Amino acid sequence: MHIVAPFDLLKIAHFNLDSWVWVVAGIIVILAIDLISQLRSDKEPSLRSAAIQMSIYVSLAIAFGVHIALDYGVDGPELSKQFFAGYITELSLSVDNLFVFMVILANFKVPRRLQSQALLVGIVIALVLRAIFIAVGAAAIEAFSWVFFIFGAFLLWTAWGIIKDAITPDTEDDAPGGKLMEFMRKRFNTVDEFHGHKLTVKIDGRRAITPLMMVMVAIGFTDVLFALDSIPAVYGLTNEPFIVVTANAFALLGLRQLYFLLAGLMERLKYLGFGLSVILAWIGVKLILHALHENELPFINGGKPVKEAPEISIEVSLGVILITLIVTIVVSLLSTARDKRKEEEHN
Repeated sequence: MHIVAPFDLLKIAHFNLDSWVWVVAGIIVILAIDLISQLRSDKEPSLRSAAIQMSIYVSLAIAFGVHIALDYGVDGPELSKQFFAGYITELSLSVDNLFVFMVILANFKVPRRLQSQALLVGIVIALVLRAIFIAVGAAAIEAFSWVFFIFGAFLLWTAWGIIKDAITPDTEDDAPGGKLMEFMRKRFNTVDEFHGHKLTVKIDGRRAITPLMMVMVAIGFTDVLFALDSIPAVYGLTNEPFIVVTANAFALLGLRQLYFLLAGLMERLKYLGFGLSVILAWIGVKLILHALHENELPFINGGKPVKEAPEISIEVSLGVILITLIVTIVVSLLSTARDKRKEEEHN
C-alpha cells in the first residue's frame, strides 16, 4: 500500500507547485479586498452591487477554465471540461447551503448590514476546512482505489435523503450548528448583543465573544456538512485535487453574492431538491462504475478490474448536470407562478 504525503498531492498529474501558489495567492488577494471593503462600509448590500460582484466572480471562473484549456497542453481541453463540470456542480449544490445560511442568520437575528461580513468570514472558514477535507480525500483515493465505492454509495444515499426531505420536509425548528453553538456558550464567555463589526468585546474586565463571531463559526462549520456530499461529487468528475480545490473555491467565492441575489427567489425553487438529488445520484453511479474499472477488492470479480462496466465521459456528465438544472429551475418557476395565479383567483 502506497501512502501519499500531503506535499506529493501538489504534484499529482498536470498541476505543479506554481499552479497551486498562484491560485492560493489569487484567492487570498480577492478575499482580502472583499473583507476590507466590507469593513469600510456599513451599507446594506444592494441587488445591483451583488449582481455586479457575482458577474465578476463568474467571469473569473470562466477565464480560469479557459486558461486551463489553453495552457495545459493536449490535456487542457479535457481538464477544462472537468473544471467547469465541477464548478457548476458545486455552485448548484451551494444553493442548498443558502437555505441553511438563511436559517442561521434569522435565528441569530443578524442585522442586514452585518450579514454580508458574517457570510464572507464564514465562507473563509469554510474554504480552509474544505481544503483540509479535499487533501484527506485525495490521499485516501491515491492509497485506496476502493474509496470510490464509498463515495459513490454515499452520494446515492444522500440523493435518496434529499428526495425524502423534499417529499416530507423536516418540521423541526432546531438551527443548524445548534450543538456547536451550545458548546461555544459553555466553553467561552459570550454576549447576546451585537457590537457592530466587533467579534469580541470586553465587559467587566472579561473578553467575550459576540454573536457575529458565533454566526461566522456556525456558517463555516455547517458548510463542512454540505462538503460531505459536494466534494465526493466533484471527485466523481475529476481525480485532480487541484480542480477539486479550484471548483470549490470559485463556487464559494461567489456564494455571498448569490445569497443576496437569490434571497427572494429561493422559495420559488420548489423542485430544487429533486434536481440536486438527480445530479448526486448520477455522479454516484459514475463513481461506482469508475471504481469497478479500478477494482482491487477480492470479493468483486476476483479482485480484477471490471472492464465491461461502461465509462461515462465528462461531456455526458456536464450535459446531464446542465439539463437537470435547467429543467428543475424552469419547472419550479412555472409551478410557482401557476400556484400564485390559483391563489389570486381563489381570493
